Amino acid sequence: MIKAYKIQLKPNNKQQTKLFQNAGVARWAYNWTLARQQENYKNGGKFIPEFELQKQLTQLKLTDEFKWLNNYSRQTIVQAIKDACQAYKRFFKGLSGFPKFKSKKSTKQSFYSRYDKIRFTETHVRLEKIGWIKLAERNRIPVNSKYSNPRVKFDGLNWWLTVGVEFEPVQDGTPHSEPIGIDLGVKDLAVISTGEKFKNINKSKKVKKLEKKLKRLQRKVSRKYEKGKEGNRYRKTKNIIKLERLIRKTHQRLRNIRMNYIHQITTKLVKTKPEYIVMEDLNVSGMVKNHKLAKAVQEQTLKEFRRQVEYKCEWNGIRLIIADRYYPSSKMCSECGYILEKLSLSTREWVCPKCGTLHDRDLNASINLRNYPKSA
Repeated sequence: MIKAYKIQLKPNNKQQTKLFQNAGVARWAYNWTLARQQENYKNGGKFIPEFELQKQLTQLKLTDEFKWLNNYSRQTIVQAIKDACQAYKRFFKGLSGFPKFKSKKSTKQSFYSRYDKIRFTETHVRLEKIGWIKLAERNRIPVNSKYSNPRVKFDGLNWWLTVGVEFEPVQDGTPHSEPIGIDLGVKDLAVISTGEKFKNINKSKKVKKLEKKLKRLQRKVSRKYEKGKEGNRYRKTKNIIKLERLIRKTHQRLRNIRMNYIHQITTKLVKTKPEYIVMEDLNVSGMVKNHKLAKAVQEQTLKEFRRQVEYKCEWNGIRLIIADRYYPSSKMCSECGYILEKLSLSTREWVCPKCGTLHDRDLNASINLRNYPKSA
């Protein structure tokens, strides 16, 4: 099994220049491939195979105009060609839109690094044609392991390395605790069938303070754009660049807080080693269409919660069950099985007409989810 790791890099100025250059070369190779495919298609030709494009690139390197390509890793360029061809194939299969040319300004800077040349120590990583770069964390990546698909990316603030590492999954699937049901929502992020509740982190003072700061910065940069407007064009001053960097930092801080909170919850649940975990197949795309709930649903990152539970269960040998989307977990009485005809979203508590039990909406739903394998 392959486990993906993501770690921040701490390059010096020379290394940072090399990272940007490698990202630029990968972008050039991607755009060159798309241009060749489009030109060939317009002339009535068929899809150009990857190996044919690689041969053409090898010939280009022999010319004076493109001999600078020899200063960079061949695998970085080859992988960019593969990525462009894959995007082109996906379009003709109807799986995605037509691939666009990558822009230096609007596209995220990224490139592939050769997997068999990458080396790790406790504190550094060695990338082909770049050298040893300091890592932001110690002992994060296993040393002397098999690595796959290393990618280096720049998010506008920092450089990151993502790499797959082969590992043996947990074989001991012996449960240590009772099965649990997880009900995800907007009021509380997650309610567990054991009675435990995890609050909505977006209602905390820390997050609200950052959101208020973000709004203030966005208004400030908007005013500066309007002030420096020349006709129909906006002029980007140094102060605007500084403010936009602060906005990116604030966005990243908010994203990190939310992601860290979800990681803490999912790890805590999986570490209890339940017999199985049951979650509801939420229609998140449909929930977002409700303009009253859209912002709250997006901030809760419910899809990310499910993704983390899925791979952490797989790593730890825990069975994960996804309940049917139309399973009436909220409307069903967990005591007698009576199902209400209607239950509005604003109703947080309800009394069963049959047995008279008072139910907390979310806790009742999580208990019903826990019992889902028996009722399904």
